[in-house]
Amino acid sequence: MSQWSQVQQLEIKFLEQVDQFYDDNFPMEIRHLLAQWIESQDWEAAANNEAMAMILLQNLIIQVDEQLDRVSQEKNLLLIHNLKRVRKLLQGKYHGNPMHIAVIISNCLREERRILAAASMPVQGPLEKSLQSSVVSERQRNVEHKVSAIKNSAQMTDQDVKYLEDLQEEFDFRYKTIQSLEQNDKNSALIKQEMLALQAMLNTLDYKRKEVLSKIGRVIHEIDMLMSNMLTEELLDWKRRQQIACIGGPLHGGLDQLQNCFTLLAESLFQVRRQLEKLDELLTRLTYDGDPIPVQRPQLLEKVNFLLYNLFRNSFVVERQPCMPTHPQRPMVLKTLIQFTVKLRLLIKLPELNYQIRVKATIDKNVSTVSNRRFVLCGTHVKAMNMDESANGSLSVEFRHLQPKEMKTSAGSKGNEGPHMVTEELHSISFETQVCLYGLTINLETSSLPVVMISNVSQLPNAWASIIWYNLSTNDPQNLSFFNNPPAATLSQLLEVLSWQFSSYVGRGLNSEQLNMLAEKLVGQQVSYNDYQLSWAKFCKEHLPGKSFTFWVWLEAILDLIKKHILPLWIDGYVMGFVSKEKERILLKDKTPGTFLLRFSESNLGGITFTWVDQLENGDVTFHSVEPYNKGRLSALPFADILRDYKVIMADNVPENPLKYLYPDIPKDKAFGKHYSCQPNEVSKPSDGGGKGYVPSVFIPVSKILNDSTEPHSPSDLLPMSPSVYAVLREHLSPTAIETAVS
Repeated sequence: MSQWSQVQQLEIKFLEQVDQFYDDNFPMEIRHLLAQWIESQDWEAAANNEAMAMILLQNLIIQVDEQLDRVSQEKNLLLIHNLKRVRKLLQGKYHGNPMHIAVIISNCLREERRILAAASMPVQGPLEKSLQSSVVSERQRNVEHKVSAIKNSAQMTDQDVKYLEDLQEEFDFRYKTIQSLEQNDKNSALIKQEMLALQAMLNTLDYKRKEVLSKIGRVIHEIDMLMSNMLTEELLDWKRRQQIACIGGPLHGGLDQLQNCFTLLAESLFQVRRQLEKLDELLTRLTYDGDPIPVQRPQLLEKVNFLLYNLFRNSFVVERQPCMPTHPQRPMVLKTLIQFTVKLRLLIKLPELNYQIRVKATIDKNVSTVSNRRFVLCGTHVKAMNMDESANGSLSVEFRHLQPKEMKTSAGSKGNEGPHMVTEELHSISFETQVCLYGLTINLETSSLPVVMISNVSQLPNAWASIIWYNLSTNDPQNLSFFNNPPAATLSQLLEVLSWQFSSYVGRGLNSEQLNMLAEKLVGQQVSYNDYQLSWAKFCKEHLPGKSFTFWVWLEAILDLIKKHILPLWIDGYVMGFVSKEKERILLKDKTPGTFLLRFSESNLGGITFTWVDQLENGDVTFHSVEPYNKGRLSALPFADILRDYKVIMADNVPENPLKYLYPDIPKDKAFGKHYSCQPNEVSKPSDGGGKGYVPSVFIPVSKILNDSTEPHSPSDLLPMSPSVYAVLREHLSPTAIETAVS
């Protein structure tokens, strides 16, 4: 079943989440019509490879054209209209930046997998609950409402300033008219009446000036309050959601909404600034005793400038954290001399700033806060922000060709390369620029989340563990000394993040039973997940009891095994995986003989085994577990084929496949049949002949069980024997002879 088919079977509350991330950037019609084709492409790799992204974009347009031809024959007018619109969108919006559509589709597929994983979980995890709080959603709506109200107030004040200007011009005209009269004329009763009218008009001018200043003051105060409270909280929440998304959590959104709020506030502040400039202009033409403009205007202008400075400084954000194209699901781990990408955005989107802001990237700018290792950035490290490269027209810049290079120490050698010293050192990529607009000059700085620098790919697992622990444990964006004394993590939150590693990396998260097993492996006993605090050392530095590796190295090896060798079986949910030997036997003991389950080895790194239940002649139940298969063996023979062809030779018995039902009671071929590389009846018979006169052969995994043994021997004896050849041997040889030959 395709991923999209699974999505369509979700409950309505999950379907509403899916609906949120499909928009005009990637319409749901295309996801639906091209579901299988889309899922068969490597969008993650294309998101960091421009040539590959361009090919996929061109192929996507070809797929749309084929669908367009089909619906044209069916005369489906609505679908024809929508597909033409989508085709125009793909050609116009992404032709200059094909990697953007790859990023969008990759994110959508990843978020679908996360939602599917969440739907299979009995309860929502504590981290995800906090990120999707109804209080947060209500605050978002309040911010948008207040920003809109502020914009309206600033526009209304514009009308008040215009009325004040018109009133002053009328006063000025009438006053100058009186001044031009002869002295005798000024003493007339009519002129005296006019002077009284002018005094009344001046009183009105004074009242309107005070009123306009008061309204401007209220707008400034509302902006100040909004920036100090809700908008700051929204920005911090977005940054926290970005942290969590980087370690596999829910896809973070809301940056476009924040950009809209920041832009409207900036426009309102510049509008207020122009209003204050207009008041200054009116002041030069007319002033009087008690005039409020010279008293209040300087203070208001100073406050506006202060708010603009702060608004711009907060608007400069890292939209996409540093990431190597070769490891798109391991952001913030950078390898020396390997290119990485990073994207920044200015949330204040003003046309006047297009191509006017040049951003400079540096590394470890504050060198006193980091380790003795020193790095420089090679490649293009200065670029201009623009609105043309992003599909949504945001004011952004993406660095695509940066490379970190380690500098030699003063002694002429490189820094400490110990396995944990390197992966616990945090570094920072900094960005700086300057905005010059309407007489203001504002210096802006921002930094990426802490990154880990590695010099060898073998350091990647521990480096990624550091990234997980940091972003799980703190929302401080720049605590580079974090691992000098790393805090403990709540076990319940850590388990949730571990499930995300599986849902984001291999397409299916962990259920509560699987998480229970991981918890017991970490803690060694039954504990309350909500209260238990797990140390960093227990997670990543201390070896598991009786083992030569840590918990994290063990888990990372399993992720690698799934990704490279058993991914379809894992996605289908047929690999129980995380179950202890004790629990395994409890599950199997009352099942039909031949019932088996698949679990990951606890003693071998990156190993998977299967255990089946059998019944002896006296009625006793016995269990057999095959020696774990590792990536070396699975590279030679697909795991589904191993399950199909596996044979056991008991003493004085013919070889047979003991695997009948996948736990709890699924017929083996029903579960794995679609994953077999070929059906048994497709294997050539000896009489068919093989290439160049040879008889075709296949590898068949065989184990031997002695009467006094409950465990089969190693499955490494992979016999180059076809099923048909084996059938012929059974006709001509006794079971004892076959056993002797195998031995």
